Amino acid sequence: MEYKCFDNRELSWLKFNVRVLEEAEDTANPFCERLSFASIFQSNLDEFFGVRVGSLYDQMLVSEEIRDNKTNMTCREQLLAVFDQVRMLTQRKDAVYAALDKGLEQRGIDIASYGEMDAEDTEFLDVYFEHEVRPLLAPQVVGKKQPFPFLKNKAIYAVVILGDKKAVKGSKESKKDSKKGAKKENKNSKLGIVPCSIDVLPRLVRIPTHPNRFMLMEELILHYVARIFTHFEIKSKSLIRVLRNADIDPDEEMYDDDTDFRQVMEQLVNRRRRLCPIKLEYSREMDDSVIEQICKYIKLKKTYVFRSESPLDVSFFSKLSDLLRGDKTLFYEKYTPRVPERFDLNRSVMRQIEEKDRFLFFPYESISPFLKLLHEAADDPDVVSVKMTLYRVANDSKIVEALIRAAENGKEVDVLVELRARFDEANNIGWSRRLEEAGCSVVYGLDQLKVHSKLCLITKKTEGHISYITQIGTGNYNEKTSRLYTDFSLMTAHQGIGGEASEVFNRMYLGEVMEETKYFMVAPRCLRNKILDKIDIEIARAKAGEPAYVGAKMNSLTDKVIIEKLIEASCAGVKIDLVVRGACCLIAGVWGKTENISIRSIVGRYLEHSRIYIFGQEDPEVYISSADFMTRNTTRRVEVATPVYDEEIKERVLSIFRVLMADNVKARVQLADGTYVRAAAGGEPLNAQEYFMK
Repeated sequence: MEYKCFDNRELSWLKFNVRVLEEAEDTANPFCERLSFASIFQSNLDEFFGVRVGSLYDQMLVSEEIRDNKTNMTCREQLLAVFDQVRMLTQRKDAVYAALDKGLEQRGIDIASYGEMDAEDTEFLDVYFEHEVRPLLAPQVVGKKQPFPFLKNKAIYAVVILGDKKAVKGSKESKKDSKKGAKKENKNSKLGIVPCSIDVLPRLVRIPTHPNRFMLMEELILHYVARIFTHFEIKSKSLIRVLRNADIDPDEEMYDDDTDFRQVMEQLVNRRRRLCPIKLEYSREMDDSVIEQICKYIKLKKTYVFRSESPLDVSFFSKLSDLLRGDKTLFYEKYTPRVPERFDLNRSVMRQIEEKDRFLFFPYESISPFLKLLHEAADDPDVVSVKMTLYRVANDSKIVEALIRAAENGKEVDVLVELRARFDEANNIGWSRRLEEAGCSVVYGLDQLKVHSKLCLITKKTEGHISYITQIGTGNYNEKTSRLYTDFSLMTAHQGIGGEASEVFNRMYLGEVMEETKYFMVAPRCLRNKILDKIDIEIARAKAGEPAYVGAKMNSLTDKVIIEKLIEASCAGVKIDLVVRGACCLIAGVWGKTENISIRSIVGRYLEHSRIYIFGQEDPEVYISSADFMTRNTTRRVEVATPVYDEEIKERVLSIFRVLMADNVKARVQLADGTYVRAAAGGEPLNAQEYFMK
């Protein structure tokens, strides 16, 4: 059978989320970690609909002829293919939930329905609903004078089909001919809606007569809905949840030279809450006419509607996990990031970096040496300035605190805060204000280009001499994610790299991009072309009969130009190893095209986030980077890849890559038909993440 070399980005991403769901299914994982993977699967899918499906939907409105440049699928074809996959995935998710629910029950936690309650339980629920819940509800009957309400993004609602008002016994109304038929009934039916996601009410209602027995708030409200709509007949009822388009971008029309960009982003964040619905989920059987009615109200086609047997939101799993904390076997063994032996925190970190390049590997190693570096820079009288890019930071960021401290100590602190970091806009807007109030100089990025690079530059002036300490990372300046994501942080006193980092900052502050570089690769002008050039060198080596190799690790691979160059390299005989966690539009192992390429994905305890580029078999060039091989990274963002010159660190990065390629526990290998299977478990089991922990 002949296979194609390209996969659709959206369908490939769904394959990644299948790998997440597999971790929820995998009984080899501790039970509470399986709960966590089920929650991650759902939140991933929610974001996918809000961003990717929302983007396809918007494109389709612009033109029916916009096509995917890898598979030639139109937006409509992609959406229909996505929906087919999501329906199958929803059934699989329901089965996973049923298994996890049973596992909870075996461990003494019961998510019960009203029908499973005994008399004492129902007595409690009756009182609880009347006194604690009902006073806070805001039910609505949709009619001519009561328009269909706005449905909040991700909120759960009880939807009820209401019949005619109950007639008083013996009245003329009660004696009307009952043979009017279903058409009249449907015509007279009304829609009742009750919001169930109420901040002041717990999602899990604890039943006091049983230890760890709960009922979901939305199920409780749905059960008692007849007490809410007392003057109507309840003909059917269900729970629904709407996801809204989250694909926002600032339009040029929104601002001019006199408008503050931060105000524009605040407006956009507020606008996101009211963007059009992109998905409707429901949990009970509902007549097609009812679904059509709801879709009409929210202006959504039925193809965007999905039924789920499991709860519409399983984020409550985290609270149930907390109840089981006493049993350590249900969780991953606790791991505390260590301070590497290469650092002596009793000495100046700046001095140690000036002696030799330093390297951190998160989450296995602690971020504390980098934090100490920032605090030293804030206090060192020789430091004149600190410059940094911020994309996503922690809510209580110690990194920002260090920058504020530096500014308060009289240093020049220049911070580029990217306000367009999706779903972190509000957090970044808040931090940008804090930084400005402390005396930092804050800029918000470049027109049409997000600044995604992870770059920090400390400039010293000693006896009139300028010197630099530069930090380049693959992940965000975020203490929280440094314990959850695998990332690299390189710190160097290489003066050429420092000078080039200074130029990168200067260009960004002027709203410009780097046109030429000597050390770095810097998107959008000096990254993809350099990658292609280095692959060309390997192609030339292969054609000359010399060993030729390309290795890379990233989150996603979607850039068609790079993909085509990798296919060309494979055809020339270059051996190519790729570790791609998420979406991958290149298919490996296709005879005559990509048989020299291997692709694997690792999904495990930590989120694989580091990026590595390797060129050459003998004495290879090694880079770490903030950029995936995605068009948005290579052409629409400011990204930085840095060479690793220190031989010890270089060998360490190569060793890390080799271990990832040898993983036969958490790795999935891509086959020539685009599917993924678990890596063959030959020899000793090797879980790369556990290996790095040890």
